[in-house]
Amino acid sequence: MKQHILVIDDEPDIRETVKDILEDEGYLVTVAENAGDGRRQLRERLPDLVLLDIWMPDVDGITLLKEWKEVSGGELPSPVVMMSGHGSVETAVEATRLGAYDFLEKPLSIAKLLVTVERAVENSQLREEKNRLETGQAPDPTGRSAIILRLKEQVKRIAQHDSWILMTGEPGSGRETFARYLHAGSRRSDRPFVEVVVSSMAPGNAALELFGQEQEGRIKYGRLEQARGGTLFLDEVADMDLDIQAQLLGALETGAFLRVGGVEPVQIDIRLIAATSKNLEEEVESGRFRKELFYQLNVVPLHIPALREHPEDVTELLEYYSDYYATHERLAYRTFSMAARNFLRQHGWPGNVRELKNLVQRLMILGGPEEIGLEEVEQALGASPQAAMGGTTVSFDQPLREAREEFEKAYLSYQLDKHGGNVTEMAEEVQMERTHLYRKLKSHGIATKESRKH
Repeated sequence: MKQHILVIDDEPDIRETVKDILEDEGYLVTVAENAGDGRRQLRERLPDLVLLDIWMPDVDGITLLKEWKEVSGGELPSPVVMMSGHGSVETAVEATRLGAYDFLEKPLSIAKLLVTVERAVENSQLREEKNRLETGQAPDPTGRSAIILRLKEQVKRIAQHDSWILMTGEPGSGRETFARYLHAGSRRSDRPFVEVVVSSMAPGNAALELFGQEQEGRIKYGRLEQARGGTLFLDEVADMDLDIQAQLLGALETGAFLRVGGVEPVQIDIRLIAATSKNLEEEVESGRFRKELFYQLNVVPLHIPALREHPEDVTELLEYYSDYYATHERLAYRTFSMAARNFLRQHGWPGNVRELKNLVQRLMILGGPEEIGLEEVEQALGASPQAAMGGTTVSFDQPLREAREEFEKAYLSYQLDKHGGNVTEMAEEVQMERTHLYRKLKSHGIATKESRKH
């Protein structure tokens, strides 16, 4: 898909020349003649790159850059390359400090312009790849069992079409991994993959997070726009409030949406993958999920099997995560003995691949002999909840208030991990209202899966 570049410059000759050059290179280019026009263009569509002139008659480019960074939470949502015919070292330094990718002097060198644009776009794609790798997700689903090989072939076929997917499977079974695998094999692979864990969205903020906001002429881009041209992965979609379901349904039916506080519709250009561990048909019957939205999402159903359904892949998964933590976290490499591997192949894995991943990480952090034996594995799997979280215990030799605080933090961390970061399910088990639970998690400094990405 074509990369979209916005050129903001008050000189008509430069705007049109840059537009012609970049269009000849296969980019989609829109232009703006001043900051006000630039703001309007940014409201209509989030670009992949902005070429921004510093000296303009209404508002200078540095001010516009500051404004854009401020409303985007401290990080620019798209790379920005500054341009100026009267630049100085101080101006270039200030632009770089504010997050600009590069600084071009006028008159523009065509060769340098093309190289800078190409590198800025590549840099943005590399940052997305780095973020993906930092999640610990395998680049491809790991496993050679017949069930996984069939599933991978099915996903490859589905990826060639742009249809929406409804993915089902237990928590921790690898839904995100397969969603990323599908995205990587699609025609949208060079565009963003944006994950939204619905159960982790703070109450009252779901509309802002999904659709963004316009306030006093400033824009906060939501996840639908951050995924522009790419894939939006809505995990645990069954946990979405009914009013947000209605807004999402309207957006999917019309192909456009309004930002909160906005008046101009924004076009949708995404592939949607929705995932759930619940039976959505039962949720529809109970009135907790809108029937029309279910039909909108359920274009191509895709089921991800639990790990206990393909235990022959356990050994390969153990090796993958051992390599991963040795490489990315620089932990001492450890191998599993034959007895330990045989035992783990027979384990029920209620937490699926996520449970296996956490087990490998815990054993490597704790360290020990290079070979992990059966007894060590049995102890790790049979440990108390506090030990399973990395050895957390509560000391009795302290005031009751401090002991209660320590226990509450350990308990909430355990429950969050048990439910795979699903705050809604966790709230039901601990019998706590979800809003109150969010405040508790925040007060203890416990990050949900969604908040860890920011």
